[in-house]
Amino acid sequence: MSVPVKPKAERLMSLDALRGFDMFWIISGEGLIHALAKATQWPALLWMSGQLHHTDWDGITFYDMIFPLFLFIAGVSMPYSMQGKLTADGKGKIYATMIRRTLILVFLGVVVNGLFKFNGYENTRFASVLGRIGLAWFFAGLIYLNFNLKGQIIWFWGILIGYWAAMMFIPVPGYGAGVLTMNGSLESYIDRLLLPGRLHDGVHDPEGILSTIPAISTALLGVFTGQFLKFISPNWPMLRKGLVLIGAGIVLIALGWLWNFNFPINKRLWSSSFVLYVGGFSLLFLAVFYLIVDVAKFRKWAFPFILIGSNSILIYLAAEGAVNFLHTANYLFGGLINFAPILWQPVWTAAAIIVVQVALLYFLYKNKIFLKI
Repeated sequence: MSVPVKPKAERLMSLDALRGFDMFWIISGEGLIHALAKATQWPALLWMSGQLHHTDWDGITFYDMIFPLFLFIAGVSMPYSMQGKLTADGKGKIYATMIRRTLILVFLGVVVNGLFKFNGYENTRFASVLGRIGLAWFFAGLIYLNFNLKGQIIWFWGILIGYWAAMMFIPVPGYGAGVLTMNGSLESYIDRLLLPGRLHDGVHDPEGILSTIPAISTALLGVFTGQFLKFISPNWPMLRKGLVLIGAGIVLIALGWLWNFNFPINKRLWSSSFVLYVGGFSLLFLAVFYLIVDVAKFRKWAFPFILIGSNSILIYLAAEGAVNFLHTANYLFGGLINFAPILWQPVWTAAAIIVVQVALLYFLYKNKIFLKI
């Protein structure tokens, strides 16, 4: 690899906090906002509640950004985590670790989909969020390890343009070329043709085969950001780095918005415009956390997010069904919650779930128990 070795930098606390902030909305944050919006009917909370749902097809909400932001963060971490291993162990051991991690994530993704409730091969969903994270991270890692920055950028744009060209110009039997609907898109057709088991939407899977390819570019955006922070600008003032991240984010948002007119922003298709648009917001989120947590050193408020971010995969698996947090919250706080007005009981229940989750994560953090994959 052609990237020079630089002195070890301080750990990016902002990255840990941002990872936790991102995961918070999936594990319990959305439930609290939905309950508050219903109880108060305040316009701001109703808007936030609306943002915590996926779009049906074209378009974008905050909730659509959570998954790609997590993948972006995984990419940012790559130059920090791999550089020392590359020097000490060489590529061979790194490849073995990457393959193991990817296979574990693919397997855990199928477990989250209900593998152990097995109801027949045809009813098993193999595509998953964790699987896509593993695969996109793996291929982005291969590109990072084997190409210099120029080569990585060529791969990034080549993937996005190639995916756009395939979606627009390869005809789908019965529909033709460039039909970007759930039934008629090339991505959906490939899923129906090649993806085993059950598709999430019957005719389409949002974590399908073809749309995993542009997700590699989402991870690569994180890789570029990590290299910028660690290698390219080690002696820059930290404030300047944060401002550069903001500028780059605005540029990507503008590019994604422009591409949207030809290739709509669509999470389910993971369209090239979606990669750029959400990648821009990912940079803005990171810049805000970086400026507050790492530059201003204002960190105490972020500690709950750091707890979540330090065990993100574990709490995701737990929240997806491995642990019944609702039962635990009702067991511990149900008596008190029953004294609240009926309209507000869901609010306090959602808050109790957050308390239980944070308490569990704090216990794990204090005892240095982390799920490492």
